[in-house]
Formats: sequence, structure tokens, C-alpha cells
Amino acid sequence: MKQAFKLGFIVNPIAGIGGSVALKGSDGEGIAQQALQLGATAKANQRAATALSVLKPYQEQIQIFTASGDMGENCARELGFSITNVYQAPLQSSASDTENTVAALVAEGVDLILFAGGDGTARNICHQIETLQANRNIPVLGIPAGCKIHSGVYTVTPKAAGRVVEMMVTNQLVTLTDADVMDIDESLFRDGVVKAKRYGEMQIPMELRYVQAVKAGGKEADELVLQDIAAHVIDELEDSPAVIGSGSTTAAIMDEMGIDNTLLGVDLVQSETVVASDVTEPGLWAFVQQHQSTSDEPIKLVITVIGGQGHIFGRGNQQLSPRIIKAVGKDNIIIVATKRKLASLNARPLIADTGDDELDQALAGYLPIVTGYRDQVLYPIASPL
Repeated sequence: MKQAFKLGFIVNPIAGIGGSVALKGSDGEGIAQQALQLGATAKANQRAATALSVLKPYQEQIQIFTASGDMGENCARELGFSITNVYQAPLQSSASDTENTVAALVAEGVDLILFAGGDGTARNICHQIETLQANRNIPVLGIPAGCKIHSGVYTVTPKAAGRVVEMMVTNQLVTLTDADVMDIDESLFRDGVVKAKRYGEMQIPMELRYVQAVKAGGKEADELVLQDIAAHVIDELEDSPAVIGSGSTTAAIMDEMGIDNTLLGVDLVQSETVVASDVTEPGLWAFVQQHQSTSDEPIKLVITVIGGQGHIFGRGNQQLSPRIIKAVGKDNIIIVATKRKLASLNARPLIADTGDDELDQALAGYLPIVTGYRDQVLYPIASPL
């Protein structure tokens, strides 16, 4: 059964409302009310609808999670999408309502947070994600609806935001990258002073641009890509204990560490040192239990994709049993693959076939795949039919 794309959706209804009446934005106490009194009209929902309209052909494949009323529900419902309300918003929403909605969407485990607003809205979302220490696996994407769009988390037009989400829904490769969240001081801006500041960064999906090495093909190019993947994983592991699964891509990671690997088996590694080679399922389970009883440090699990088939569990790595995968946790699984290998699947989803239906369903959804150094793509994971 195909997993529905879980789209988090937030609209800041008053974003940009002060622009048409020369108030330079909507931030600040009383600014929105002043703008309305001057004859301004709110257009954020209109711009959000432009983005969502691109996705209408895929309504059966998308479940939208949002806040009530003008913070998302009305816009999405009018376009015929399936809606789940995760937050009850007041008639006059504020920055705290945006942050509360983000918290609810993170708890829901959405695949993407799509929001309409300006730099102030981006700041609110960034602040809440950092406060929650939310997993960076939840990317965000901004629909430009404010007066100030200095942040790099926005697309160039509302329709462009819809196109990027369309790529994700249709299983095309979408690169993940970190983008700066910027804002200016509106009170100074109204006095003619532009003072911009970086407030943080969030992970966003971008249209994929293949690097030349992958396009060129050939063994030498693939080796360079594998070295980049290895460098990223080594940075991410730091000194954490890691279970390294079978396959040539994971073998390249251990080669980069300068340690021996079991090509068709599973190894335990920590601090770039082999703890145990070709470990059995009982041996892995004993290690996981012992480690978790003495340390709060998570265990990482590094796996790759079986080329042509797309399996990440259930083929060639049966040592990674359901109890071990559950103990490690979805957020600590690092999937690695070259873009060439993913492209060869022709948009078919990866497959988690652990033998545990409940676990397979929990693993389903969109996850980042490490495809290079600080280069990841979102790709869907499906449970067996």
C-alpha cells in the first residue's frame, strides 16, 4: 500500500498585509490592525492556494496536516484536499500560534512543512524547531507571502513551491540543503534603515542538480562520489557506536576509515575502530542491550540500498532484525546511496521488508538519503505490498 505524503501546512494569514499601505510588513504590535484600517487586504491565503493548486492532481496521494481556519485549513479544504487539524487556532493568530502548530506537525512526523509567510514567519518556525531540537529530517519550504523575503528558505514564486512539492510526491530526487533564515528590523526599516541579521538555518528541499561527476559515469566518478558519502557519514558518526550494514557503498565508508569490513556481513564500529566483525543477530542484540543499559548515547545504523531492487531491509542484512531496528530507532538510521543508484529505480520507492508489518509501516515515508558530502536527497520508503 502506497504511503500518503504527509504535508504539514501553515499559513500566516496576515503576512505581508502592511506592504500595500507602506507599513513595510506586518511585524509589530498593532501593525496588522493599522493596515486593515488603511484598506489593506490579506493575500497570504491566496498565495498559499496558488502553491497548493499545483498539487491538485495528486490529492489522493497527499494528507495535509494543518491548523484550523485561516492558518491553513480553509485554504486546503477549499481546494479539496484531505485535512487533519493538529492545532486549533484563534480567529486572530499570532507568532505563538505558528510555533504551536510547528510543534504539533513535528509530533505528527510530517514529511515536509510548507508554509506561507515572510521572514518573520520563517524566524518563528526556525525558533520552534531549534527549541524542540527537532530532527533535521523534517524539511521546510516557504511560499513567499511577506513584504520581506531575505531568507533562503523561500521559492521564487508560490507556484514554484508547489512544483518542488510535486517532485517529492512523484518520487523524483529532491536535494536537501541548509538555507539561512534572515530578517530585518522592521521598526528601523520604517525609518529607512536596513539592518539584516541571520537568525539560523533550516533544511529545505531543492530541485536536484546532478553534479558533473555523477553525470560523467564510470568507475572513477563513482569512487569520488563514494568518498564524499564516506566523509559525510564519518562526520555524522563522530565517536558514536555504529552498526555498519552490508554492501559496497557501506564498505567504502569503512575503507575511508582505514579499517577492514565484511562486505556481505554486518560490523560494529566506534571511533573509526572495528569493535566486532561479521556480527550475528544475537551478537548485535547483546551489544545493543549492554550499550543502552550503560549509556544515553544513541547507536547509529548505516545501511545502503540494493541496486535495482531498492530494498533497505530484508535482503542481505537479516542480521538487522526488527528488535534491533526498533532499539536503534528510525531517527538514528543513516541510509547511503549514490544518485545513480537511486535514479536506476525509476522513481520506485525503497522497500522496508523487516518481517514485522508494524515496523514496516513505521519506517514508511520520506527519509533523507546521503548521496555525497553534505548532500542528501529525500526519497520515499514503502512497506511491502
